[in-house]
Amino acid sequence: MPTRVARTRGVRVPDLARLAAAWVASTVALIVTGALLPGFSATSWWAYAAVAAAAGIVGLVLRPVLVEISARVGWLAVLLTALLGQALIMYVAIRLVPGIESTVWTAIAATWVSAVVGTLISWATTAGTDDGLITSLAGRARRQKIVTDPEIDGILFVQLDGVPFPVLKWAVQSGGVPHIRRWLTAGDYQFREWTPQLPCTTPASQLGILHGTVDGIPAFRWYDRELNRVLVANRPADARVIEERHSNGQGLLCDDGVSISNLFTGDAPRSLMTMSRVEVRRGSTQTRRAFAWFFNSPNGFMRSLTRTVGEILKERWQARRQIKRNLDPRVHRDWTFALLRAVTNGLLRDLNTALVAEEMRRGTKSIYVDYVDYDEIAHHAGMFRPESLAALDGLDRTLGSLAQLAGSAPRRYRLVVLSDHGQSQGTPFADRYGQALGDLCADLIHEHVQNVDASVEGLGRADSIAGDIAAGGMAGKLAVRADRVLTKAQQTPAQQASGPGDAAEEPVVVLGSGNLGLVYVRGDRRWTLQALDSQWPALIPGLTAHAGVGFVAGIDEDGRAWAIGSGGRIDLASGAVEGIDPLTPFGPHAARMLHRALMHPEAPDLYVNSTVDPVTDDVTAFEGLVGSHGGLGGWQDRAVLLGPADLMAELPERIESAAELHLVLVAMLESCGQRATTAFTPE
Repeated sequence: MPTRVARTRGVRVPDLARLAAAWVASTVALIVTGALLPGFSATSWWAYAAVAAAAGIVGLVLRPVLVEISARVGWLAVLLTALLGQALIMYVAIRLVPGIESTVWTAIAATWVSAVVGTLISWATTAGTDDGLITSLAGRARRQKIVTDPEIDGILFVQLDGVPFPVLKWAVQSGGVPHIRRWLTAGDYQFREWTPQLPCTTPASQLGILHGTVDGIPAFRWYDRELNRVLVANRPADARVIEERHSNGQGLLCDDGVSISNLFTGDAPRSLMTMSRVEVRRGSTQTRRAFAWFFNSPNGFMRSLTRTVGEILKERWQARRQIKRNLDPRVHRDWTFALLRAVTNGLLRDLNTALVAEEMRRGTKSIYVDYVDYDEIAHHAGMFRPESLAALDGLDRTLGSLAQLAGSAPRRYRLVVLSDHGQSQGTPFADRYGQALGDLCADLIHEHVQNVDASVEGLGRADSIAGDIAAGGMAGKLAVRADRVLTKAQQTPAQQASGPGDAAEEPVVVLGSGNLGLVYVRGDRRWTLQALDSQWPALIPGLTAHAGVGFVAGIDEDGRAWAIGSGGRIDLASGAVEGIDPLTPFGPHAARMLHRALMHPEAPDLYVNSTVDPVTDDVTAFEGLVGSHGGLGGWQDRAVLLGPADLMAELPERIESAAELHLVLVAMLESCGQRATTAFTPE
């Protein structure tokens, strides 16, 4: 952190000021609630003030009891505590104060109405900041745990999902991210660009960052020849398979670390809302306690719920505004996205912050958390659109809040901020050319193909919440049902009909992962370029001749990797070019990255990469997204690394691939005294 807040005992003047402000806001909210809600009234405004004060005192006593009981009983109790806990506190306060008229039911209604009013008051008086939530978290953080090794610094790794380095640099220059700008201009922090591997996706990057390898991840989803089905990295069962194949027990978080809202654990002893452990560790008392405390906090569940509703309304208005202004490129933004955006920018952001604050209070040595706000919005709105930049500004406020909360932790925390990849922008392939990549392949080979190109990344993020609370009892059954619905939404009709074996009859599987397409011939062997030409002579020439395809890539019978375009091809190992080099528009690193990806046994029979516009850097995604990542072209392979100046001082000149970034982050852990030796060597 740029500065370290000294911890003192006793009541401080700022604490008293915050308590007074909260009391006034609660009093005003109750007065407004009394005016709006029949059956809830007081003889004077002093009675409302007394109830507000009494509710605060009762909450201090009763809330920890409710949290602990619900955490031990189960998820049904957690849900009831979230819905009724604050109402119970309010009702007890009302019974203690004379001059208030209310029943149990009006107390419940009053709690929700006053929560909405209180949120509006808080937003108006704090310019939309998160001061209310942070004050609540800071108060809990001061009741810190005792650690036996406070001399060892902790590291908080914060992933700003999908933020391109050029976008963050522009935001810093424009003053749009004031906390990051202040840290950089003061010299406390440094930031630089790093280059993700191909594919530029969260699964490959998080596996590399957390486990030190990018092997075996050819895209966000791919056909697994061993299992004879499509693997989707944000499906809990599939994430578990991927991690079990690559974990060696020495991941980034193996030394007293915790993983929060990620795909993989990094071998952390504990994990919360982490996809690969959702079905293994769901229902733990620790998870329930963390959720129960957040849900039962006045600035937790009710505040986040009202913000979530507001985010849905804002998204629908902004979607219509894009249409009215005839912005290009753009995609259709439906109610499903509105709900996903509300979850990621409302509930999930606050919940992540609360969970991180709890882990810092415990003194956990290393914490890795993924905030997906910007990535989710930029996928559907575009990289530089106002709503995307507003999400980036919100993430900057969150970073400032985390820095503030770290001052009350039992050990010093160093804040390291990174993105897992960047993004590129453009009109989707199907919208621009009138057919999906799978349909184009089907026309060229005169066969039916299994086409998988639905955007499912955001569904997985909601799935992590639903899955992590799926345990026994009614709430668990409801969450399991939600988990199944989300999993089904990630499948093609053929998969839904055939079940987990994926026994669809189509011989060819075509998948979209941003502007990177993957073509597999179903079976347990990898097809060469010659074999594809022999079976379907029109496939490769037809793809390379298409206006939306920049190149295709595969291996020949001698095991050499080639990239092929409409005017020539390049041997990726030797660099020998025949005709026109198809990789010229994609940068000098393209051949190296593509060659590495093609040499993995899990690589498809054919990679298909879209074109990139030389003027606008637009790509054409094979999914229905205006902002995308996965292949080459644009800013999708330009990611961010930001950290304390002393930890950034010894970085290598170039960081290429998440596996190399893993080594950099492990070295930071070593500098803080958490590691003795690095676990991996560069690929």
